[in-house]
Amino acid sequence: MPSWIGAVILPLSGLLLSLPAGADVKARSCGEVRQAYGAKGFSLADIPYQEIAGEHLRICPQEYTCCTTEMEDKLSQQSKLEFENLVEETSHFVRTTFVSRHKKFDEFFRELLENAEKSLNDMFVRTYGMLYMQNSEVFQDLFTELKRYYTGGNVNLEEMLNDFWARLLERMFQLINPQYHFSEDYLECVSKYTDQLKPFGDVPRKLKIQVTRAFIAARTFVQGLTVGREVANRVSKVSPTPGCIRALMKMLYCPYCRGLPTVRPCNNYCLNVMKGCLANQADLDTEWNLFIDAMLLVAERLEGPFNIESVMDPIDVKISEAIMNMQENSMQVSAKVFQGCGQPKPAPALRSARSAPENFNTRFRPYNPEERPTTAAGTSLDRLVTDIKEKLKLSKKVWSALPYTICKDESVTAGTSNEEECWNGHSKARYLPEIMNDGLTNQINNPEVDVDITRPDTLIRQQIMALRVTTNKLKNAYNGNDVNFQDTSDESSGSGSGSGCMDDVCPTEFEFVTTEAPAVDPDRREVDSSAAQLGHSLLSGSLVCIALAWQRLCR
Repeated sequence: MPSWIGAVILPLSGLLLSLPAGADVKARSCGEVRQAYGAKGFSLADIPYQEIAGEHLRICPQEYTCCTTEMEDKLSQQSKLEFENLVEETSHFVRTTFVSRHKKFDEFFRELLENAEKSLNDMFVRTYGMLYMQNSEVFQDLFTELKRYYTGGNVNLEEMLNDFWARLLERMFQLINPQYHFSEDYLECVSKYTDQLKPFGDVPRKLKIQVTRAFIAARTFVQGLTVGREVANRVSKVSPTPGCIRALMKMLYCPYCRGLPTVRPCNNYCLNVMKGCLANQADLDTEWNLFIDAMLLVAERLEGPFNIESVMDPIDVKISEAIMNMQENSMQVSAKVFQGCGQPKPAPALRSARSAPENFNTRFRPYNPEERPTTAAGTSLDRLVTDIKEKLKLSKKVWSALPYTICKDESVTAGTSNEEECWNGHSKARYLPEIMNDGLTNQINNPEVDVDITRPDTLIRQQIMALRVTTNKLKNAYNGNDVNFQDTSDESSGSGSGSGCMDDVCPTEFEFVTTEAPAVDPDRREVDSSAAQLGHSLLSGSLVCIALAWQRLCR
């Protein structure tokens, strides 16, 4: 026989004495509670048919009740599960924002690099034929390193780009001087003249600025999306304290024990409970908002001067432009190198001159923009950035807003318009205590939740630190300064793979150190990078000479 049966079999006189004057005996029935309790999936064997004395209750008011000890325990666990689900559902928007946008951005950047490499390969095969294919590893290595940098590899962008141009100079120098034999030491001497002679014109300097700042911004932004995703996922999985669980039970299911299963909590009562239970989450808000602001700043860079799409799309044309500059200045470059590195040894007797192979096309066919992939991942960087900026703005103050969002849910509270007919923790009446402010320290006098303000949640503190470190990296990226994502020991460090900014390009909202760029030759004419003029220049007879020399070198 269930324990509650003996409690309800009372002498009739005792039963009548226990009722208030004028009370209806039917009002003590637990039928409505039984129906609501069963709808939750619980066994009706736990619940009495009529109210019983409530001295056994540990959380709910110890008055006449429809709850047994078993019911209070089960409803207490139910309130914990419902609270965890509420937090997870309420934070669903911010979590899906970071998960989906990270996936989209990552897919976009990877495909953008693949498209740029394919475009360069197709263009150079069409333009230089076997000459390019025999030396293609120089260009393949460039893209390999760019991909490795983007995916978090320890790549110094400036050094990598300098190495690319030095290697290209070595190859080109041998092509324009086929009558000489160059040792490894001699070629190393040649590469040291890259900055001084500017054999490729101003293209390397400009491309270095564009590539470094665009890749720094792109990688840092995607890393920021990763951190936002991880923080949101971890913070949304709450582990309520015993004091919080007691408060949740009292708010959500003590109305069942009082025979009022349809009466919902007062809105302000709900706010105090949620502010107590989510005090640590609210403390995340300040650092989260700073993080979102920094993400928005870098997003603006991606739309403007640090747009990686505008850098990578025409990179094949820019490198061809550099090769053309080398071709036009080959005699001056060679003379200065010979002067600095010494006269090279003559090459062994050359084979008889041969005409250019039939499959070598000296006429450069300018690319048609319609031939290129118009976008990567089915979209464009501008559309991606516009979308994520809107979502990021909506995610500000999300953690301090959790109590308000949850308590606005009509399935949770009676709402703000029904302040008299709601559950206030003791009865169906107005809730009188004042609403607590946000955050852990403000819960010291919370009337509903017993909060130990001296013990901050360790997980939340870890997420605050992760956001702080990432925000600093985003600020550095905003200014064009690279950072090492593996090294978080020095939050204020702006060092890493070099700076992508010039003094006249980067703003000064945050402190940073720029990398000094090579001096610009004032007599150097500006290079016309239009495809039409590039094609016209490549018709010159000296290119045929390079072709013949390159053929001999390849053999």
